[in-house]
Amino acid sequence: MGSPSVLEEPRAIDMHAHQPTSEFLHDAGGQMMRDAADRFGTELETDTYENMLEEYRAAGVDRAVLLGWDAETNTGNPPVPNDYVAEVRDEYDDFFIGFGSVDPLKDDCVEEAIRCVEDLDLSGFKFQQIAQGFDPSDPEHENLWSTIEDLGVPVVFHGGNSTLGACSPGGRGLKIKYGNPMLIDDVAANHPELRILIAHPAYPWEKEQLAICQQKGNVYMDLSGWMPRYIDDQVLHYAKTLLSDTVMFGTDYPMLEPGPWLEQFAELDFDEEVQRKILWENAHEFFAECGISID
Repeated sequence: MGSPSVLEEPRAIDMHAHQPTSEFLHDAGGQMMRDAADRFGTELETDTYENMLEEYRAAGVDRAVLLGWDAETNTGNPPVPNDYVAEVRDEYDDFFIGFGSVDPLKDDCVEEAIRCVEDLDLSGFKFQQIAQGFDPSDPEHENLWSTIEDLGVPVVFHGGNSTLGACSPGGRGLKIKYGNPMLIDDVAANHPELRILIAHPAYPWEKEQLAICQQKGNVYMDLSGWMPRYIDDQVLHYAKTLLSDTVMFGTDYPMLEPGPWLEQFAELDFDEEVQRKILWENAHEFFAECGISID
């Protein structure tokens, strides 16, 4: 599996992992997650964290960012509670890095963001704008971004289309326009101290995402949500060259598994230095810039 010289010891860091349990797959995901599974002919089978860690360790992955989820206002589905994310992180604190989630459409989102960091010691935040139904560039969210910037932790924004609600009437009311990374550009410009990671090669806006990552020194991206052989060629070219210090490894577990992802990644024409950057060095630097140690 993979290149032995690159993964000879477990050091890779998955920047994008979800819970393999009912809290995410069934409760928070609801019918829109079942739509996605049906579209791709998969089952939403739950699993344990012990099996998840065993799978990651076998693939040579040392750490993973475990993401919270709160899209309750827009979807009506319950969130993956931030307290739950913190509990799982505490139980497996040598593996998981916990990121909370706040619903920007809730009146207490700023207070909850503060609680996530100051009380729960979570290391960042995840936003899924399509599921949450909001435009991050809207001025009504400025207080939230200023608060997170002051807290000094990074944020993950969803980039690109989403398979949630796929092929259902009206796509369950989800609007893919909120996945356009150009909506994140305003946030990055207005909050230069806020470290932003755009999750996924942002199909069909890959070029826009590459432009933002190239122009904004506080914006990064990961390769999660796509198997490597299906990632746009221009994204891979930039990852090898101009953005080799900006791109990071991610799977979107349990939708994609680390072993097969890394096997395909090893088949790409990336030299060993760039592989190390993408698989773990860039993630270490990203967290270090936020004062977060993951050693």
